Amino acid sequence: MKTAGVSSRTVRFKTGVTVFAQGAPANSVFYLLEGGVKLSVVSTTGKEAVVAMIGPGDFLGEGCLAGQSVRMGMAKAVMTTALLRIPKADMVRMLHEHSDFSDRFIAHMLTRNIRIEEDLVDQLFNSSEKRLARTLLLLARYGQEGTTLRALPKLSQETLAEMVGTTRSRVNFFMNKFRKLGLIEYNGGLKVNSSLLSIVLHD
Repeated sequence: MKTAGVSSRTVRFKTGVTVFAQGAPANSVFYLLEGGVKLSVVSTTGKEAVVAMIGPGDFLGEGCLAGQSVRMGMAKAVMTTALLRIPKADMVRMLHEHSDFSDRFIAHMLTRNIRIEEDLVDQLFNSSEKRLARTLLLLARYGQEGTTLRALPKLSQETLAEMVGTTRSRVNFFMNKFRKLGLIEYNGGLKVNSSLLSIVLHD
């Protein structure tokens, strides 16, 4: 991503380090160069809910452009991660002055909104097995133009359970099932095969 004329800078985070905290001032937008980031929200009782997993080529923290003065959730690196930090004022100027960048950002936001709607439908109508399969495919960036299925960042089954909305034991059961069926592979990391889509499409 070209950011000529803006005071953006690359920031790096190790696994488990917080990129921004819930309630912190919202004064910048981040563009993920490499790695992975978990977005979550913590309730007043301390319960954490995973909202999304962000991968290379995605933006995060864009709520500041819509008038949010503080972060509504928390972002944490799930692996060694590099992000481009763009101050809010520079981001606004880029959107006004660079039509190509503006088109790309709008496409990103529309895709994000569609994903949120699909997640809601998924939670309402699909089984935990289908939700897990869909989550794994999304994390592997299945179906995105110019990408191929890849190994997933190291995620605990607890995190997957939070994303899917089920228990860790259920995630463990289905992950073992997927592995035995050859839909996923463990080889120094988790690899998702496109055949996992059969679980999502099966009635």
